[in-house]
Amino acid sequence: MARPAWLEALLNRRMLICIFTGFSSGLPLYLLLNLVPAWLRTEGISLKAIGLFALIQLPYTWKFLWSPFLDRYALPWLGRRRGWMATTQILLLGFIAALGLFAPRIDLQIIIVLATLLAFVSATQDIVLDAYRRELLPDRELGLGNSVHVNAYRIAGLVPGSLSLILADHLPWGEVFAITALFMLPGLVMTLTVSEIVSRGGTPKTLREAVVEPFREFLNRAGWREAMLVLAFIFFYKLGDSLCTALATPFYLDMGFAKSEIGLVAKHAGLWPAVIGGLLGGLWMVKLGINRALWLFGVVQLVSIFGFAWLAWLGPNASVGATQLTQLALVIGFEALGVGLGTAAFVAFIARATNPLYTATQYALFSSLAAVPRTLINSGAGYLVEQMGWFAFFLLCAVLAIPGMLLLFKVAPWRRANT
Repeated sequence: MARPAWLEALLNRRMLICIFTGFSSGLPLYLLLNLVPAWLRTEGISLKAIGLFALIQLPYTWKFLWSPFLDRYALPWLGRRRGWMATTQILLLGFIAALGLFAPRIDLQIIIVLATLLAFVSATQDIVLDAYRRELLPDRELGLGNSVHVNAYRIAGLVPGSLSLILADHLPWGEVFAITALFMLPGLVMTLTVSEIVSRGGTPKTLREAVVEPFREFLNRAGWREAMLVLAFIFFYKLGDSLCTALATPFYLDMGFAKSEIGLVAKHAGLWPAVIGGLLGGLWMVKLGINRALWLFGVVQLVSIFGFAWLAWLGPNASVGATQLTQLALVIGFEALGVGLGTAAFVAFIARATNPLYTATQYALFSSLAAVPRTLINSGAGYLVEQMGWFAFFLLCAVLAIPGMLLLFKVAPWRRANT
């Protein structure tokens, strides 16, 4: 008996590769978003300083500037994509381990430099992994393949956001960062064993061609007005949700939860709903199409922010028992479900907007724009919380999620063909 088409697509080798690309991409980012802020907070660094620490993620915002170099030039080993993949993964392993050699109260400037280098190399890895995945997947598998990638991306957060936090209660921070760094090895093994993909568009013959043509093609294809609407949508769709979770770990700590409780309950409650949401999102997109998925999943993503506002309204816990842990798990679980669904549709939208002829540069441009809220805007999250308090801050996040939903009327109408 023949297996269903969706099952055939889910179980093929390309989906397995997407698991490894997602895990390798997510680990360094979640380390910067979750583990480093928790480390700094427990070492006595102020909330305002931790919020400003988000600025080290600027390379994720500007990675489109050097993405043409990765399209144009190849390193002298493993091929154009795999050479850059292996190099960045080895560097990431080293930088993550090196972070734990320093003390935040004494060596904060060195830590900032190391974390910035880590972010730069991680953003560079994202460029080439995104390009490799776009060239690997046929158009009919874009939705499902990117959902698998996003799921693995979220699962990677279990390492710095759960395992590493638990280890931090029992081991020195230097050992915690060394163990965390070793989780870059699976991605490196994948890079060394997969085959190089021959780009459908070939290799740019000059650097000028690698820089200019991707932007010219996008503007000519969409037109200026449509292009600006697409770019505005990419900026706004995840704005509220991204700001909402910018200081998630410090928020849990301020609500009275211990690091081990965050690791065991909060992170697990956030992981599996996100995985389920991402996988269901990919499968549902086969029937719904990307446009309608953006509408439905975006509503869930927006509503989930109010769960954090409710938790903040309850206030810090004098003591933490089963009731408080259940409340935390429910709020985080629903938010993670919304993020899993919304991100699956959002990443598929970005992939659909990318021309395979200019994979690295166009994908880097779109994903860089999507990273702006997580870097520039999120850097002020600590200031906003100190001025407004947690409850009003989360209400503001919900308001900021609305413009992205309104732009759907223009960039992804419900009734437009949206495969």
